[in-house]
Amino acid sequence: MVERTVRIGSTHGLHARPAKLFTQAAAASGATVTIAKTGGKAVNAASILGVISLGIDHGDEVTLAVEGDAADTVLDQLTELLLTDHDE
Repeated sequence: MVERTVRIGSTHGLHARPAKLFTQAAAASGATVTIAKTGGKAVNAASILGVISLGIDHGDEVTLAVEGDAADTVLDQLTELLLTDHDE
């Protein structure tokens, strides 16, 4: 399992649109991916309801954990999505 802490770049956090992009990418990766807000419970990163329920805002730190083939590559791709401001 590979983990990385990332600061959220979207101006309005992980609301519906960026959460949808992120969860679709997590599901398409074929890896087991979880996301947790700092100090919080980890949820399945492929679940849009789970991700939105975390209430992640701009600038919050989250921890991604990826298990599976090409975990480092998957982590890099998901990290890029979280760092990007999808609200511009």
